[in-house]
Amino acid sequence: MTLSTKTHPLTVRACIEHGAAQFHQAKLYFGHGTDNAEDEAFWLVFYVLSLPFDADESVFEQLFEQKVTPSQWAEIEALFLRRVTERVPAAYLTGEGWFCGYAFTVNEHVLVPRSPIAELIQQQFQPWLNQAPSRVLDMCTGCGCIGIATALSLPNAQLDLSDISTQALAVAEQNIQRYDLAGRVTAIHSDVFSALAGQQYDLIVSNPPYVDANDLATMPAEYQAEPEIALGSGDDGLDITRRLLREAADYLTPQGLMIIEVGNSGENLESAFPSVPFLWLEFESGGHGVFLIRRDELLEYQADFISESL
Repeated sequence: MTLSTKTHPLTVRACIEHGAAQFHQAKLYFGHGTDNAEDEAFWLVFYVLSLPFDADESVFEQLFEQKVTPSQWAEIEALFLRRVTERVPAAYLTGEGWFCGYAFTVNEHVLVPRSPIAELIQQQFQPWLNQAPSRVLDMCTGCGCIGIATALSLPNAQLDLSDISTQALAVAEQNIQRYDLAGRVTAIHSDVFSALAGQQYDLIVSNPPYVDANDLATMPAEYQAEPEIALGSGDDGLDITRRLLREAADYLTPQGLMIIEVGNSGENLESAFPSVPFLWLEFESGGHGVFLIRRDELLEYQADFISESL
């Protein structure tokens, strides 16, 4: 299969238009940093040409008319071809994903960054925190994007990033070094709280595996390219979330709180714990399925969290 044109596109704009047309024709699925063919093609073209993703709109118009050499087109075309034939997220092709305005190293051992929790980070978790947190835990960290972006947003906080996957933690370590945060951010190999005995945090943030068994089996190829361990969480998508709810109170300070993303499994969560007043957060920039719960609520409803799992 080839995506070649008889003559290579002469401008950045023409390359993007050509890629988008091919992506539409191939009926690709989007949802890993972009949600349409045009933006996906834009991302790949700008990556190859080392053009700034965050340029002003007026500058973009100039960049779009920039000439593309045959050798540059060959690199772009190769990425377009891989995107169509391999059906993997574009971030795996470039080795880079974006979150909270920061670039993160990614590979097939971690999810591509895309959580609505980014909006909370940019707002420094206000108005939910009574005061700036001194210690924060990013549970199920993957590439480390949530924890590292939090560290950059809260320059006085110490961050722990935990994950059960040593391969994911190796990627997180790369990103810690990328932002020179080794003095404030620590990656920890832990199965939920198993390696965190005695630790307490003002804030626990987690984007754990939450895809239920049916969705996991029917996901588009682009999602199936991501590590299953970071996606699936039992029949109803809540196996890890149940553990967090049962155990987190012991790891939170008295005024501490926990924020968890469960996506489409939110309905299952409310069905499992109908008496628990989960606070579902709303996002101006889109996204859903993120709830907040405070330590005192975790203690108040601990019997529910324990009994439901028996």
